Amino acid sequence: MAASAWVVEVTADTFQQEVMDKSREVPVVVDFWAPWCGPCRALGPVLESLAAEKGGAFVLAKVNTDEEQELPGAFGVNGIPAVFAIKDGQLVDQFTGALPEAQVRQFVEKLLPNAVPAEDPREAEARDPAAALFTYRERFAANPDDPAARVALARLLLTKPGGEAEATNLLAPVDSGDELAEADRLRAVIALREPPHADADLAAARAGVKPDDAASRVPLATVLAARGEYVPAMDELIAAAELDSALGRGPVRELMVRIFNAIGPRSPEADDYRGRLRNLIY
Repeated sequence: MAASAWVVEVTADTFQQEVMDKSREVPVVVDFWAPWCGPCRALGPVLESLAAEKGGAFVLAKVNTDEEQELPGAFGVNGIPAVFAIKDGQLVDQFTGALPEAQVRQFVEKLLPNAVPAEDPREAEARDPAAALFTYRERFAANPDDPAARVALARLLLTKPGGEAEATNLLAPVDSGDELAEADRLRAVIALREPPHADADLAAARAGVKPDDAASRVPLATVLAARGEYVPAMDELIAAAELDSALGRGPVRELMVRIFNAIGPRSPEADDYRGRLRNLIY
């Protein structure tokens, strides 16, 4: 258990004081867990990190079900981890299983006084990137096995050039679960950035474009995509496919699909350009 003033081990003897009485001062989240339980070991650090982050806005009470037989029965616990929220001596919410961090955060936020909807992580990243980077590094340091912490930190690192190597390492273990789709999207972004794409490379690619030469537009699209200028890149690819449908079915389509993977295969932009390319090459 992480050392924190806001995380306590609870037994049947201390339950009344640490949970029921304390819940009349601040909300108490009761976590039923066991040392052998893998999902418990995944969820526990997330709850402990949130308790430390909120600095006393709620208390996390940990109940080891291997040592305490009476309390799980009183709560009707049939599987662990099982989490219960207590306010003013009353059960107000609960969940079972190791939820993703975002859902656990939402569960906690609803308990707090004057609770407001949790801010979308991407809005927080845009509003104050430096603060978001600090927060994400803290979360990752506290729980390096958490895929959500890895993906959030990698996404923020990729908002600026130079973070590709660290982001690649962060994303490497993420191969399943709720974070897989976003991890794959970020891996697609990293792959697109591999070609040289400095200002000089962009200038050279623009200079190489010939009005009636479809193939000359593909290098420009490649550089634009590497710079994150996805819509201009897709415009160049559409222009190439208009000139040469065979090229459109080959290199143009291949690069377009890679861009779709980077912006989200079902994003409005991907749907739009997918339809436009389809009309040109089929």
